[in-house]
Amino acid sequence: MCGIVGHVTSAAASSRTLDVLMEGLGRLEYRGYDSAGVALVTPGAATVAAAKRAGKLTNLRQALVEHPMHDAVAGIGHTRWATHGAPNDTNAHPHLAAGGQLALIHNGIVENFAPLKAELVAAGVTFLSETDTEVAAHLVARAYATSGDLAEAMRMVSRRLHGTFTLLAVHADQPDVVVGARHDSPLVVGLGEGENFLGSDVAAFIAFTKEALELGQDQVVTITPDSVTVTDFDGNPAEGRRYTVDWDAAAAEKGGFASFMDKEIHDQPQAVGDTLLARTDERGQIVLDDLRIDESVLRSVDKIIVVACGTAAYAGHVAKYAIEHWCRIPVEVELAHEFRYRDPIIDAQTLVVAISQSGETMDTLMAVRHAREQGAKVIAIVNTHGSTIPRESDAVLYTHAGPEVAVASTKAFLSQITAAYILGLYLAQLRGNKYPDEVAEVFDELRLMPARIQEILDGAEHVREVARSMSEASSVLFLGRHVGFPVALEGALKLKELAYIHAEGFAAGELKHGPIALIDEGQPVIVIVPSPRGRDSLHSKVVSNIQEIRARGARTIVVAEAGDDDVLPYADEVFWVPQSPVLLAPLLTTVPLQIFACELATSKGLDVDQPRNLAKSVTVE
Repeated sequence: MCGIVGHVTSAAASSRTLDVLMEGLGRLEYRGYDSAGVALVTPGAATVAAAKRAGKLTNLRQALVEHPMHDAVAGIGHTRWATHGAPNDTNAHPHLAAGGQLALIHNGIVENFAPLKAELVAAGVTFLSETDTEVAAHLVARAYATSGDLAEAMRMVSRRLHGTFTLLAVHADQPDVVVGARHDSPLVVGLGEGENFLGSDVAAFIAFTKEALELGQDQVVTITPDSVTVTDFDGNPAEGRRYTVDWDAAAAEKGGFASFMDKEIHDQPQAVGDTLLARTDERGQIVLDDLRIDESVLRSVDKIIVVACGTAAYAGHVAKYAIEHWCRIPVEVELAHEFRYRDPIIDAQTLVVAISQSGETMDTLMAVRHAREQGAKVIAIVNTHGSTIPRESDAVLYTHAGPEVAVASTKAFLSQITAAYILGLYLAQLRGNKYPDEVAEVFDELRLMPARIQEILDGAEHVREVARSMSEASSVLFLGRHVGFPVALEGALKLKELAYIHAEGFAAGELKHGPIALIDEGQPVIVIVPSPRGRDSLHSKVVSNIQEIRARGARTIVVAEAGDDDVLPYADEVFWVPQSPVLLAPLLTTVPLQIFACELATSKGLDVDQPRNLAKSVTVE
């Protein structure tokens, strides 16, 4: 969680560094918005200047207007998702040490902070905050007093810390240096002309450079205006991989929409279309150049396990239906945070598919490591180049959703489903489960989905009207069967995340096994109805469910395929979606539920981009 940014420039002291830090923090605020702060280094100054405020970034901006900071040549900035200590001014980062000569910021959790703090207290150190981060700040300051070099001090301390951490530090004695360290937490370098950058992800510096450098696990990086030096924690030289970011700053701006979430919902036709690009050759066969696993290994796979959390896990549930149908391989979907604690059965014939928008989800990363230790091959489905999960997997299938700033996922979800479809079709083609013309037929249908999504977006006013009429609702239930079940789960999650009301998704077949007891007069229930052109019995059973809950007073809101007149007698409201193959329907049926949740929360006056207590990238367990 937390967002961090660093900058150093060869120019004379100016407002440039503070401008870079504040721009970066604005783009990283989705990672945490409990507090924010900056520290600046000016040549000749005896101490580092710092400012920090609890609450959203706007509070820090206002404080800087009221109390301007001096010009600088280097600095670090932080936006916080609180772990140790309440979100207040004192616990906000940066934390100072050595009488204000050193400032340090941190993303992650230092698990052994208690004994380290006791050691420092015994040595006479006074603590001002409740955070684990202040422990790291004092340790680095003491190590610097011994070594006289900030990078060496960072290496010394990094070897002592347990947990997950990215640390950035500056020191008044070295005004043209910013040092960072990463262990199980993201950090990337931005390469400029006469200046360099550090950030939790490339969004931190995308307004200034598109050239980036990946950092590996357990590495320390030192940036000056004209150099980038990388070592491991023992001081051995290391190298990062240079790459160019394939989107620009405009992609991470609202573009006239009222919120990032609204924009990102409307980005979905392009996100799905871009994820499908360049996936077939001149013969129409699926080619995945980024799958670095020998074909013989993939042919021998006898079980697939999808590991993910939250929305990504629901994308995995959709993948299960499609891959099992197309490939005839059993697929399990595991919550990543439970996976390695239940002694899962994994061997060399197991393929693990790890899904994560950020590529930094700590629970999923730990599941990847456990799977590989057990001999399984791992394919990552991620949206972020340079992130940790694809680097530690055997292969990667990148989605191309572009930056997703709103905390609640929308376009990343549809892109993950699309990527899972591509993987499933590729495996079916490779293993001979489907004839080439069958694979091509499904892929052709996938290519039509962006236009169908756009059709939903263009006709969504009725969805918005219904959402606004329900702004006082205290509970909404969601029902679905087959691929509609994970859509129901995702719809309920979106409403919980954005509107802070009780919402729960059920498999419709479970209704009579308990959940129907929740149905009372006026209870809103959203039902995802399968296509009548699929399995007729499945469609008729869900229509029967609608009748059952309506007979008990429910307000029935139905998501149905265009032309499905069977639902009309039993639906109070219908959200229509275009016709599509049954397995591909989640790319469509999800969209009205996203719009519904966004509009309902907006009508309640809530911040849909930054829901309370949530952060975009969960980088701690």
